[in-house]
Amino acid sequence: MPLPTSNNSGNKKPFKLNLWWMYAIVFLVLGGLYMLDNNTIQKKVSYTEFERLIVEEHGIKNIIVYSDKKEAEGILTDSLARVMFDNIADGSQVRAAVTTDISSADRFDTKIDEWRASGAFKGDVKYERSGMLGSFLWSIAPIVILIIAWIWIMRRMSGGAGGGGSAGGVFSVGKSKAMLFDKNNADKVTFKDVAGLSEAKTEIEEIVEFLKNPKRYTDLGGKIPKGALLVGPPGTGKTLLAKAVAGEANVPFFSMSGSDFVEMFVGVGASRVRDLFRQAKEKAPCIVFIDEIDAVGRARGRNANMGSNDERENTLNQLLTEMDGFGSNSGVIILAATNRADILDKALMRAGRFDRQIYVDLPDLPDRVAIFKVHLRNIKISGDLDIDLLARQTPGFSGADIANVCNEAALIAARHNKPSVSAEDFSAAIDRIIGGLEKRSKITTDEEKRSIAIHEAGHATVSWHLRYANPLVKVTIVPRGKALGAAWYLPEERQITPSQVILDEICATLGGRAAEEVFLGRISTGAANDLERVTKQAYAMVVYYGMSDKLPNLSYYDSTGQDYGFTKPFSDDRAKVIDQEVSRIIAEQYERAKELLRTHAEGHAKLTEVLIQREVIFTQDVIDIFGERPWKSRTDEILAHDPRLLGKPATPAIEAPATPTAPATPDAPTDTTPETSDDDKKDAPEPPTPTPPPYTGDK
Repeated sequence: MPLPTSNNSGNKKPFKLNLWWMYAIVFLVLGGLYMLDNNTIQKKVSYTEFERLIVEEHGIKNIIVYSDKKEAEGILTDSLARVMFDNIADGSQVRAAVTTDISSADRFDTKIDEWRASGAFKGDVKYERSGMLGSFLWSIAPIVILIIAWIWIMRRMSGGAGGGGSAGGVFSVGKSKAMLFDKNNADKVTFKDVAGLSEAKTEIEEIVEFLKNPKRYTDLGGKIPKGALLVGPPGTGKTLLAKAVAGEANVPFFSMSGSDFVEMFVGVGASRVRDLFRQAKEKAPCIVFIDEIDAVGRARGRNANMGSNDERENTLNQLLTEMDGFGSNSGVIILAATNRADILDKALMRAGRFDRQIYVDLPDLPDRVAIFKVHLRNIKISGDLDIDLLARQTPGFSGADIANVCNEAALIAARHNKPSVSAEDFSAAIDRIIGGLEKRSKITTDEEKRSIAIHEAGHATVSWHLRYANPLVKVTIVPRGKALGAAWYLPEERQITPSQVILDEICATLGGRAAEEVFLGRISTGAANDLERVTKQAYAMVVYYGMSDKLPNLSYYDSTGQDYGFTKPFSDDRAKVIDQEVSRIIAEQYERAKELLRTHAEGHAKLTEVLIQREVIFTQDVIDIFGERPWKSRTDEILAHDPRLLGKPATPAIEAPATPTAPATPDAPTDTTPETSDDDKKDAPEPPTPTPPPYTGDK
């Protein structure tokens, strides 16, 4: 049985002073002050008495006529005022007056002329409209305008209407912005909605089980983990996993982003941290989730020569204090997610704060199959769709990327008024996401088209005759995105990468420019993206992986993410050696690519002609020209070793019927990372993972 989330359900909500109540009180106080500040004493008299005071007593010095309400007011002299009003002291500034009703302003005006003629009245006469309310409003109008301007400024300063999510405006700027989810929340996510991530879910499920049944662990002396940190690349499902925890635990779940602690006011971040943990303790047992914690958890004292953010560090210090101040079995667990764990403060990462670091990696083949099944539940798919094949077509895709593929395929099918989403739509969606939108309207000359075809055929020819090059899937000379031509390959999902693999990839990438030089006798700017990729790969071999003959077993890669600032970890002489080694590696692979092209010049020419005629070729076309590759792909070897990874064998890829070519074979059935080329723009889109990640050893 889950522990109760709160014991205040039957209690009456405490009264909270709203800011609008404060404004009303201020308004009433101002009105009262206005009324009290009116120093006039009035007395109602008859018209006869009013006339007597003027004619006989000569005691009225000024008259005010209110024509709208037919009333006249006479201001008494000081001597008469002290006679009529006993409470007026000598030297008092109180204005004494008497009022009377009149028949009309015109007739009364005639009477005033008679009094002037007789000498009984020599004062001034004013004609006004009565209205104490109007006078009052006019008197406080400037104050009201100032209050409205102040409210508007404070709401802008506190992050929009509501002042940061509450009615307190700027006065609530120090309050936590965390959203509270409970078991009654309509938008509920469970572990069934999280495909793959089996290892991460196992650790998370243990935390959820502790919240549901803590006695099972405490009886054995175990203690609940105080925090768990979800680490992984963007789009792998860290936030989704946290939402699933909220849906499964049936306990209060506080969610907020790391940037929500940051504000323009000094001390607000620390105040929000204190308020968040205060609410969490009141709702215990509960879970607090902080997304993108690197916004406030960045290591302190980093790059001291460039200055530091004291406010952010104060927020981090408060966060460290609050996480360390919990009791062992308080029932409050902190979950956090980040894709930059290398820059987090060491004090935040230690045991006792974040006891567990859960790595959420990119999904492998079986995980992608499961993720596709989740995202295809609400999509009307056709019977020819092979989910296993889709998983093989998307290596290196995150969960977010797979969701995007499914949505894009549905949009493509709807665009063509299809009753269901077919494999053809998914193939087009993958091409669209990886390579960009086709631009068949772009005008190219015959000479440019031949140059592009020679370039792309060079990639296909060289990669086909290299053992460790990625298997070819499709080559096109139709402009797509910023590229004038593209070649799709199936990147092998390797755990470790030997040096020969990187060299073969460099050689295959240089195949396009090598073909231009060998068969055209010139080079072009179309290889800009290729040269960028091979330079990064060669540099990584020398500087990161220690795969150089002159600099063996040396690595200048900083896995902590601290970098080296303005200084290099090697001397100028060593930098020259690095440059020489990088140039040597690229030059050797370039000559290797040219030699392969000269050897297979006839096949390259045939491939070029097919490209010019059809504008797109597939694996089967290359097989017809060069024959089968003598090497099996790593994916096929894994599936042959353990066929249980997939529910059924892969079937040939289904391409658009408008293309009169054979489909891809099971040996190379995918459309994946394009080798963009023939792009005379330097900002050509860089394909995912241009170089293998640094190998840091088995963990």
